[in-house]
Amino acid sequence: MTTLLETKQKIKNFYGEHDTWILPLLKFLLAFLVFQSTNYIMGFFEALDNIFIVLILSLISAVLPINGMTILVCIAIVAHCYGVGIEVAGFAILLMILLMILFLRFTSRDNLALILTPAAFGLHIPAAIPIGAGLLRGPACAVPSCCGVILYYFMDTVRDRSTVLQGKETESLQKLQILLDALINNQEMWLNILAFAVVLMAVYLISRTSADYSWRIGDAVGAIAYILIMILGGMFLNINISIGSVIIAGILGAVIGLIIEFAALGVDYSRSETTQFEDDEYVYYVKAVPKSFVAQAEKSIKTISSESGSEEKTEIAEAPEIPEEEEEAVPVERVAEESFDFEKKLEDSLKDL
Repeated sequence: MTTLLETKQKIKNFYGEHDTWILPLLKFLLAFLVFQSTNYIMGFFEALDNIFIVLILSLISAVLPINGMTILVCIAIVAHCYGVGIEVAGFAILLMILLMILFLRFTSRDNLALILTPAAFGLHIPAAIPIGAGLLRGPACAVPSCCGVILYYFMDTVRDRSTVLQGKETESLQKLQILLDALINNQEMWLNILAFAVVLMAVYLISRTSADYSWRIGDAVGAIAYILIMILGGMFLNINISIGSVIIAGILGAVIGLIIEFAALGVDYSRSETTQFEDDEYVYYVKAVPKSFVAQAEKSIKTISSESGSEEKTEIAEAPEIPEEEEEAVPVERVAEESFDFEKKLEDSLKDL
């Protein structure tokens, strides 16, 4: 554990010193992951399904704010829909406008959840989104997360029905009706929306309590709730859900939650303290939990010249001569001298007698 804390502290110090280029690098990696996941799910627009184009878009996203990255990802999704048909692209634009209006009405700071949710589904770790959002954000993040679920299932619908949607015998209104019915009647999508909302709220409420290890408890409860809701809901609604995939997704989501807890919180509950004080109007009960921190000794290197080196050798040679030992030796000699003088005087006095 000490090694992990030291590593965390080194990473924090390194990030604090080089954040000017580390932050764009992290945004570049995030954008690369999202664009690659979008191409993996859809991949109908050949111009975007190219590693060089993905790298260019990731570089552009690295210098843009998160909102700019969100807009680029939405444009990429519309472009892939255009590769299927112009009607599909028009439906995608209308859907995204509605989603934007919906979650921008509540919050505009959690845009990252909207584009990370389809990527999490593509990586088969959807439970990581509500668990992470519950730990780091709050109830407002449930809106963009659920919008991300709708966006993913829209992309999945376009992929599954691409043959029908690209057929020339299918009329434009029929294509729009196919997409609309596929979204509204998709029970698996609504089940995931319910699971996301419940898990996020449960993790948020538990992690904000004053109980020891509240983040870890909320993480575990969220993973178990996701697994139970998906399995029991699938049985009740007769949805074909892979139980093994759901369990693995819940476990991986819990592991990611532990990583988030260690990186963002990192407290030592064994040294927690509680205190109580009051004023004229209130009585205050305070619980203080110190953060886990390992002090690191700073290493300094001195350049020693030949002269100073000789001086240091002299000091080292003289070091064994401790003045305290001399002070202890002096009283012993004085005591000897005083006892000797006393005997001599005693003999002289006896002779006189």
